[in-house]
Order: sequence, then structure tokens, then C-alpha cells
Amino acid sequence: MANKLITIAQIKGAHGVRGEARIRSYTADPVACFSYGPFLDEAGKPVLTPVKWRPVKDGFVVTFRENLQREAVAALRGTKLYAPREALPATDEDEFYITDLLGLDAVSPEGEHLGKIASVQNFGAGDLLEIDTSSGRIFVAFTRDAVPDISLNDRKVTVILPEDDGEDGAEEKG
Repeated sequence: MANKLITIAQIKGAHGVRGEARIRSYTADPVACFSYGPFLDEAGKPVLTPVKWRPVKDGFVVTFRENLQREAVAALRGTKLYAPREALPATDEDEFYITDLLGLDAVSPEGEHLGKIASVQNFGAGDLLEIDTSSGRIFVAFTRDAVPDISLNDRKVTVILPEDDGEDGAEEKG
């Protein structure tokens, strides 16, 4: 897992007319995204160097050393910004970087292969594992109850699927 890049922020768009950008931080401490040196692109090449930032709703407004024009910043909307994994703090035993989970096998407690972790999503009520299964994608709450074991060495995640209550939306008659 060495030499991996970790997504630490994303450009949300231009701000004002002076080449500033609105960014959203993906680090646990949002300000920490400015602690890892220049932002890198997906190839690991330094692309932007933040020199000033201020908090705004849902992120930061950032001024870059590169003195970009507003139009250049606007063209970068949606661009993900990275840092080298080795620059980030080590994780605790029960903490993971999302990139570590992607592609892991999802298995039942009995060892049955359920699918592969496609992504980790958060729609506001907590993290969800998105799992590609043979019958489509499913979401599982990323909690200790639903995901009791993660083994990065074995490249697998144990997942307890919710019980199927047999309801299909139809009212029971009787």
C-alpha cells in the first residue's frame, strides 16, 4: 500500500475574480489538508500550492501561489487533490483510509463471497459501504455491528447483511 495517493480535498469552483478557489476538505480535521505540502494531481505531480485559506460554508476559500485566473480555477471544478499516503498520519487499529477499503472482498460471517467494496458513501446519516454483488449494488451501514471485521492483510471485510423481512411493499391481507 506504499506510494499510494490519498484524496484530501476537491475543488468545488472559483470564488470571486482573483483566482481563488472553493475547496472541500476530506481530512478528519478539515484544516489538515493544508499540512501536507502542495496539492498533487492523480499522477502524483504537484499542481497547486495553497498560501492562504479561510473557512466558508462547506469548505474553504483558498489562494494559490500559482496565481491562477478565475477562468482557470473554474475549469478545475471537480478536480480531486491528493497527498502522498506517507505524509498522512498513521491510522489507529480500527481506522482506515477509504482507499484501503476499495476493492476488498465483502464476505458473510460464514465466508461466503458477497461482492467487492466499490465505494464508501455518506448521505448525511453515517458512512455506507457500497458493495458490488452479482445481483447489483447494495449499501451496508459502516458500523461495527454490520461490519464486525476488516482484514487489510487478507483483503476482506466481513459484512452482516440486514435480515430480509419478506416485505415487498405490499400490504399483508388477512
